[in-house]
Amino acid sequence: MMQRNTWQRDAVREALEEVDGFVSAQGLHANLLESGSRIGLATVYRTLTRLAALGEADTLQSQDGENLYRACSTGHHHHLICRSCGLTVEIGADAVEIWAQRVATENGFTDPAHVVDVFGLCPACTAAATSTAHP
Repeated sequence: MMQRNTWQRDAVREALEEVDGFVSAQGLHANLLESGSRIGLATVYRTLTRLAALGEADTLQSQDGENLYRACSTGHHHHLICRSCGLTVEIGADAVEIWAQRVATENGFTDPAHVVDVFGLCPACTAAATSTAHP
């Protein structure tokens, strides 16, 4: 089914592309309002959900269960995500791809799909944590 582009979808897509890392629907809505948009929060939620379904946005769930979104590149990829600042780096993971295919095949499954997000501390947050731990 062909989806028509609306000014709301364009506004959400553009705002999402301006954010570094992942953002909640509420955070993106606040950014939109700050820039003068009159878009509603429910529209932001619906649009983000649709963009994720179309593969135009990545989504993950925060530790408190909130969905977070970010604009993504095309094609299959994985993420390294800083638990402290939210910095997100897209990564390839050939070993994961091979493993997923092997495990699926061994169990009689075909067409495997998976999501891999690796959480840790980025170099800047690691350095900041180290400097505060050792004054």
